Amino acid sequence: MLEVGTKVKDFMLKDSLGNETRLSDYLGKKIVLYFYPKNNTPGCNSQACGFRDNFNEYENEDVVVLGISKDDLESHVNFNNKFDLPFKTLSDESLEVIKYFEAYGEKSMFGKKYMGVLRITYIIDENGIIIHTMPKVSAKDNAKDVLRVLKKLK
Repeated sequence: MLEVGTKVKDFMLKDSLGNETRLSDYLGKKIVLYFYPKNNTPGCNSQACGFRDNFNEYENEDVVVLGISKDDLESHVNFNNKFDLPFKTLSDESLEVIKYFEAYGEKSMFGKKYMGVLRITYIIDENGIIIHTMPKVSAKDNAKDVLRVLKKLK
C-alpha cells in the first residue's frame, strides 16, 4: 500500500461511458479512490451502494469518489446502471493503475490462494497527496468509515 505523504502519479482510465478520466481532472478537490475486486458481486455491490447512499454527504464536502476495478467497460456500464451510481467507476483491465496503488496481491478463499484486486481505499488531498490509507476495508462500512475519517481530517 502506498504511504501517507506520497504524491501520486497521474493516470488515465475510462469510465462506464467510455470517457477518459484523469486523476488530475480533480486537482483542487479531495478524492476518495477505492479499489474493489469485481463488479456485480455481493461485497462490491454493497460497497458501491454504500458510497451511492452517502453520496450527498460527499458532495456537500466537495469530495470526489472514484471506484476502480479490473472489469471491462461493458461490465462497468451494467454495474453503474444496475445500481444507479452517481460517481464514476473506472476500468483498469491492464492492472497498471491497480498495481501502482499496490491494490493487487495475494488473496485466499476457502484455503485456496490466488492473485487479485485488494479492497483498499485512499484519501487524496487537493494537491494529489495521499492523506489517509485504508487497507482491508469492510465492503459494507467503507463509505461511512471514509466519511468519519474525512470529518477528522478537517
